[in-house]
Amino acid sequence: MDKTNPLTQKMLRVHQKLMETYSCPAWRQHLPPIDELVATILSQSTSDGNRDKGFYALKERYPDWDAVMNAPEADIIETIRPAGLANQKGPRIKKALQYVYDEQGELSLQFLNEMSLDEAREWLVQIKGVGPKTAAIILLFGFNRPAFPVDTHVHRITRRLGLISPKTSANKAHAILEKMGDPDTYYPLHLNIIRHGREICRARRPLCDQCSLTDECDKRKVEMEKKG
Repeated sequence: MDKTNPLTQKMLRVHQKLMETYSCPAWRQHLPPIDELVATILSQSTSDGNRDKGFYALKERYPDWDAVMNAPEADIIETIRPAGLANQKGPRIKKALQYVYDEQGELSLQFLNEMSLDEAREWLVQIKGVGPKTAAIILLFGFNRPAFPVDTHVHRITRRLGLISPKTSANKAHAILEKMGDPDTYYPLHLNIIRHGREICRARRPLCDQCSLTDECDKRKVEMEKKG
């Protein structure tokens, strides 16, 4: 992190303003890392509610992840049907669990905590269906490692603020924002941006008159200039 970088300074101001608006959530492990892997695969292209329905259906039907790994694909697909795209996610979950087991001899990701952040990230993205977002979620939420997941809310808001270019993809935004920001802020900033995206800076009809970030928002400044 280069504190002389104007974008780094802006990112720190955004973090501070969001903390003043919402609070500073302290890190807690949301799920064990293997659970986080499965839940994040289930979360792809669906709502949090549907993800949870699929996740808890798996937990209810199977005693552990070994049983899921060894279950027929058709049974997994049927179990996670509420999560959407079950025909894709079912095989993906089974293969991801099998990959971990084949590489480590057990269904555990605890070894990642002994690796450097880059090594751990590189290991995770070798799993088919695991991209930068899934890897960052596992590392941040499972291990409190300084990764910065870029979901749809984070991507939208950081583009509107001008922290990244409007043309920057979500995948490329991970590395840019991690390099730009303060690792100590990643957990609360990620959660607060998501909350801000759901409540205020929505994809459609954002509530700009209620936003605590208007002074930092490039999109808002452009709109105001057009209005004269």
